[in-house]
Amino acid sequence: MANGWAPDGAVQDQIDDTVTDEVRRARARMPTGEGEAHCVECGDDIPERRRLAMPGVRTCVTCQSARDRRPANIGFNRRGSKDSQLR
Repeated sequence: MANGWAPDGAVQDQIDDTVTDEVRRARARMPTGEGEAHCVECGDDIPERRRLAMPGVRTCVTCQSARDRRPANIGFNRRGSKDSQLR
C-alpha cells in the first residue's frame, strides 16, 4: 500500500535502510588492530580469553558495560518533521 506519492514498499525500504545504517555504524565502532593487555580506562588486566574473543579490545568487561549503558545520541530522521516540510 502506497502512502501519498510514495511507491509500494517505500516504508519497508526506509526500515531496511535504517537497519543497514545501524549495522554499519556498529561494525565501525568495533575495535580493530592490536588489543591491549590492560584496560585503557581502569588499568585492570584484560583476560586472555576476552582478548582472543574480541581482537583489538581495549577495555575490561566492567568498563565496556559502563560504556554500553551510556545513551547514544545518534540517529537519522528519514521522515522529517512537519515543520521541516513546511519550510
